[in-house]
Amino acid sequence: MNNKLFKFLLSIKKNWKTAPDGRFIPFREIASLAVGGIGVKFIVYCVSTMILSVGNTLIGNTIGIPPTSIYFIYILSVVASFPLTALRAKMIDNSKSMKGKYRPYILTMGLPTVLLGIGFIWAPYEMMSMPVKCLTVLLFNIGFQFFYNFLLDANDSIINVLSPNTIERTDVYAVKSVIENLSPSIASIFLPIVAKMITGDNTLYDMRVYRVLYPPMLIVGFLVSVIIYVNTEERIVQPKNHTVSMSFVDSFRAVARNKYFWIISLAGWVGFLEGSFGTIMGWMYNYQQACSANQYAIITAIAGNASLWPNLFAPFLIRRFGKKKILILSNVLNIIFISLMLPVVKMSGGGVIWILLVFIFINQLLTSCGHFMNPSLNADIRDYQQYISGERIDGMFSAIGLIGAVITLGTSSVLPAIYEKAGLNEQTAISLGYSADNVYDVLYNPELFQSICSVLIIASVIGAALNVIPFFFYDLTETKQRAMVDVLRIRAFFEDAMSGIATDEQKSEVEEIINTAKLYANKASLAIQKGMTRVEKKQIREDNEQIEIATIILNELDYFNTSEGKFELEYSRKVLSSKGSIDALNIMNQMKMLPKSTAQEKEFRSKMISSVRDFEIAEKTLASEAFKNAEGFDPSIFTELFNTSDKLALEIGELQKKIKIAKENKESIDIFKEQINSLRKEQKLNEIKIKEAKKKNILHHRANKPIIDAQKCIARYESYKNYMNMFS
Repeated sequence: MNNKLFKFLLSIKKNWKTAPDGRFIPFREIASLAVGGIGVKFIVYCVSTMILSVGNTLIGNTIGIPPTSIYFIYILSVVASFPLTALRAKMIDNSKSMKGKYRPYILTMGLPTVLLGIGFIWAPYEMMSMPVKCLTVLLFNIGFQFFYNFLLDANDSIINVLSPNTIERTDVYAVKSVIENLSPSIASIFLPIVAKMITGDNTLYDMRVYRVLYPPMLIVGFLVSVIIYVNTEERIVQPKNHTVSMSFVDSFRAVARNKYFWIISLAGWVGFLEGSFGTIMGWMYNYQQACSANQYAIITAIAGNASLWPNLFAPFLIRRFGKKKILILSNVLNIIFISLMLPVVKMSGGGVIWILLVFIFINQLLTSCGHFMNPSLNADIRDYQQYISGERIDGMFSAIGLIGAVITLGTSSVLPAIYEKAGLNEQTAISLGYSADNVYDVLYNPELFQSICSVLIIASVIGAALNVIPFFFYDLTETKQRAMVDVLRIRAFFEDAMSGIATDEQKSEVEEIINTAKLYANKASLAIQKGMTRVEKKQIREDNEQIEIATIILNELDYFNTSEGKFELEYSRKVLSSKGSIDALNIMNQMKMLPKSTAQEKEFRSKMISSVRDFEIAEKTLASEAFKNAEGFDPSIFTELFNTSDKLALEIGELQKKIKIAKENKESIDIFKEQINSLRKEQKLNEIKIKEAKKKNILHHRANKPIIDAQKCIARYESYKNYMNMFS
């Protein structure tokens, strides 16, 4: 044991700044992600309680806005989020600088999120009428829709671009989650204790509690989160001179072919009721006095601790069984344990909340296991998107996710209707002698409390059952993802080699990938037999994975010897020889006649039909006034513009270091400030040029996409034919 610990500590020291063999992220970055994540999670803990939802206790119970009104302003906030989400997606996908795709937004979105959070808590709701309360909450939420969601997206998605290895991403996320979840655990312990100190009783629904507790947590959270920005480096597998050239509509069409995106999205859309029971334990404490403040602090700490354990064992389970099996099993078990809460909420007595805690702990354990895999799943489906389309459009997934927001607008009306039907309404409150100002007071009535909670648990069971169904259709395995990333490396190398900018490191890496694939070519997978040792079983699993990866890689390299590859190559040659002028209707009919008996044939047929539709879009774009104004655009201009951007950023960084040294030596810094101001003016002018170039590039790409795709296809064919002798 001591020997293993010593080796582990040596490994940390050795790989503190450089990644271990076969990995991409050094330990320094892992530590920075985890510690910085504590800060982000403090912000999330606070602001998530301010986000509009029907079950929100801060907005409903504390501020006193009834469920129906919450739902109405929730709809308005979602509608307002549409253009903001599209803007967020555009900013992420068009980001190309030495700072990275996500890192800068930890800073630029974190600060306004914190300021909005403090403003939300300190707004004088006690002096407001109900319409003014609703308007205030709505306006803050519109701000959160952009800044908070941007911060959340950057924090969750940065792991996607730190490593292309799905297993490494899972391992790093496990470490990150274990450490960063200290913040909600700490906050959950302090909340009831602070509430008791301030209010003198057990109530959690007093705004004074949040005004004392939240501002320090938000400020400290932001300061700690800066570590992520300072100490991480993004790594994306794509050609060096690649520039995103897709509009929102183009990206939507590309993602429409990503079946895994729709599977994961559908699971969330149909499972919207699963979390309906989430408020029951807090209600039991606040309205039924089920325990003391100190006991509730312990209960929330234990419940929060449930999310820790999946982070410890889920990576090992994923290696052994894969994400799909774990997701299905955890969801099925979740249905069972939510169902077991039903008889518990109908019980009476002092220990009921502790019994409920047992089932909620198990539920949180299972749910956290699924949530643990979400970042890895989302990273995998983005890799798949790049694999099928050639574009890395991470941000656009959020924008296309607005479809889910529209669906949620409809489904979110179900929970208020359930509340209303179950008795959480003004009429019931008045009939029981309570004020109509806060309908949640009906929960003081034991019989009505049990009735409402029972309905919520039944709704949760239905939601959990619906949630599991889509995962049966998810077949993107960890092995397939590894193979796809290797294919992306091969494509990127050959594209860079054709441009004359490939590095020796790239060549060596691709040579190893291809030689390994050749080594395992034509080998048959082996079955694990009874009586085999643990080491033998592990070796067989690893060999079988390599055989599957080798098949995918060699199929890629041999693509143009297949019927699909020959067809696409011939089609591309026709497009180039006709200079983009083809009989689209006739070609479309030919594409629709392609076979579709297998999944591979269906995918190829869909791809070719989409390529013909590009002609219709190209013709419309060529005839547009906007394109005429952008005619003659040369995409190679981006190389100079991005190099200038990086050069200016480096020069400013060096001058800032000189200012620091000058201050320490008590020397004048005026000259350095003048130089920085001059460079920043150059930066702004360069950014304007980049913005204009990107607009023209999208038009150029859309107008010439059939020809560009045909050129890429032929270049890929030539690359594989001409460069394969490098690795023979």
